[in-house]
Amino acid sequence: MGIVIRKYSENDLGTMANIWNHVVKEGKYFPQIDGLSLKEATAFFAEQTFTGVAEEDGVIVGLYILHPNNIGRCGHIANASYAVAADQRGKRIGEKLVVHSLQMAKESGFRIMQFNAVVANNKGAISLYKKLGFKELGTIPGGFKMDNGTFVDIIPFYFELSSI
Repeated sequence: MGIVIRKYSENDLGTMANIWNHVVKEGKYFPQIDGLSLKEATAFFAEQTFTGVAEEDGVIVGLYILHPNNIGRCGHIANASYAVAADQRGKRIGEKLVVHSLQMAKESGFRIMQFNAVVANNKGAISLYKKLGFKELGTIPGGFKMDNGTFVDIIPFYFELSSI
């Protein structure tokens, strides 16, 4: 049947929280230190501009959140985060999530998608963003603290939504 990206429903929340929390606990890509309880996840995912899930054969295999990157005069810039179930990686689910999020960002009235903190060792994400036409803004040395206490560079990226 393939992978379908759709708006999440309340029935998805438990699986979504598990996927999100696994990425948080990996300590490699998300800035959060603590995972979400089901109650926290319910509020967190509901407060986003859009929360989408990737579903394959009735199973949630990934998700993303879309929201403003800032407020007021910078409120036209979107931000998003993506999480794919560990046992589902390598199936281009992340790419489908990113492409869907760009369309949803444009439909939601955003003009730019900006990622503030792509960890420099996340080679898969960096390769994908470049493939999709995102532009690098530079490097922030030591911008991400790994679980072992070392610091890794982060690379901000942006994409002008008028190009889609």
